[in-house]
Amino acid sequence: MPGARRSLASPVVSGVLCPCGSPRAAAAAPGPGSVTDGGGGGSGPGSGAGPCGRALCEASEQERRLRALFQKLDVNRDGALCIHDLAVGLGRLGLHRTELDLLKIVKAGDKDLDGQLDFEEFVHYLQDHEKKLRLVFKSLDKKNDGRIDAQEIVQSLRDLGVKISEQQAEKILKRIRTGHFWGPVTYMDKNGTMTIDWNEWRDYHLLHPVENIPEIILYWKHSTIFDVGENLTVPDEFTVEERQTGMWWRHLVAGGGAGAVSRTCTAPLDRLKVLMQVHASRSNNMCIIGGFTQMIREGGPRSLWRGNGINVLKIAPESAIKFMAYEQIKRFIGTDQEMLRIHERLLAGSLAGAIAQSSIYPMEVLKTRMALRKTGQYSGMLDCAKNILSKEGMAAFYKGYIPNMLGIIPYAGIDLAVYETLKNAWLQRYAVNSADPGVFVLLACGTISSTCGQLASYPLALVRTRMQAQASVEGAPEVTMRGLFKHILKTEGAFGLYRGLAPNFMKVIPAVSISYVVYENLKMTLGVQSR
Repeated sequence: MPGARRSLASPVVSGVLCPCGSPRAAAAAPGPGSVTDGGGGGSGPGSGAGPCGRALCEASEQERRLRALFQKLDVNRDGALCIHDLAVGLGRLGLHRTELDLLKIVKAGDKDLDGQLDFEEFVHYLQDHEKKLRLVFKSLDKKNDGRIDAQEIVQSLRDLGVKISEQQAEKILKRIRTGHFWGPVTYMDKNGTMTIDWNEWRDYHLLHPVENIPEIILYWKHSTIFDVGENLTVPDEFTVEERQTGMWWRHLVAGGGAGAVSRTCTAPLDRLKVLMQVHASRSNNMCIIGGFTQMIREGGPRSLWRGNGINVLKIAPESAIKFMAYEQIKRFIGTDQEMLRIHERLLAGSLAGAIAQSSIYPMEVLKTRMALRKTGQYSGMLDCAKNILSKEGMAAFYKGYIPNMLGIIPYAGIDLAVYETLKNAWLQRYAVNSADPGVFVLLACGTISSTCGQLASYPLALVRTRMQAQASVEGAPEVTMRGLFKHILKTEGAFGLYRGLAPNFMKVIPAVSISYVVYENLKMTLGVQSR
């Protein structure tokens, strides 16, 4: 049609005749931009009749059009599509894709792992991809009217914490540049109605890897990747594809392994933090170098890792319990959204964190006692647990429980809010063709958000640690949380609530960096191919 925007596919696909011999009516045709659908404007995604009205016409016609598309893309006529075929063939159809996009297409459909797609694999890829596209389209179509408008895009992104204006959403509808920056501009909204129907959505994305809202969830994982020793962050969301393929548990395993390595590497700083929280005061102004010297003098270099064993051991049960609790709480909330809104995530994540912490809290007390022990005091974790149980009773395993629970809200809330703010700022300013922020942006966002979360909850963490250590400090009186706060403020001032903050901050950057590197390597080892 005159003045129409550039078509997404060659007319050789949309111009195939119906098997019954009748030409496709102009009114029924979806336009020259259609890649697979023969139903046109009046035929929805589930239409079963072709232009002639016969029941099996649509399926036969679709197969013929797919065959025609396959032959058009098969540049060297060898009956299979390689990356070079797709690059040249799609270029002739006006679709310019990056080499990475083409590699994703081939990998997704290559069942026999020969590096190319035969016709059957090509059809299966398109069918599977269309199912994923339908799920995303339905999640965006809030009004359930078969069309996506600017308000629905704004709402969908807002549900995930990504804030854009309606004007920005209209730009998304108007035009989206894909492939090479020098390539032609392709349009999703081909008829200029400022809405996208199923045919337009499907045609635009069918031969393009899905890079949309689920990709933001995919690339911007936070709590799974970064471990700074405090497992109080809100659990990450997983995409529909990750849940269906079982990749979610591999992410959790990779995250657990990364946390173990990260905590072990930063254990000396963590033990120094605990010692400064408990023993440092105005009269005993322990510095970082002096603290390390004291630890090595008392127990040798190995003493730097006291308490690390139980700290690593508690990762698995805590992560598993928190993830399961988070999923159950999401169902209890009863939202009809696949992904929770920010405030719902904070509520569900905080409750899940409280459940997980309640379940493993005795291990937290053991970690503190093991970190503070002197040489020869305990023979191991079990001996320490027996000693506490026999001398102090079961209640000792829950000392500091209340400040620990209260610390979850400020830590998780500030961490989530800062991370989402930084994520939104990057997505609005720099996300053009992909939601992938790159290593350094992800590390920077994780470091800043974790630091802010720890800073907000640190006074509660210090009080918790001192209450956990009460029995191991000779002559220490049994005090309540409120009493301990008053005592610290009276004797040491507000600064006393931040004892040990320096080594705590010193370990954030190495902890985040190490956990990210180990996570990425473990992910590859476990066969996670989500990017």
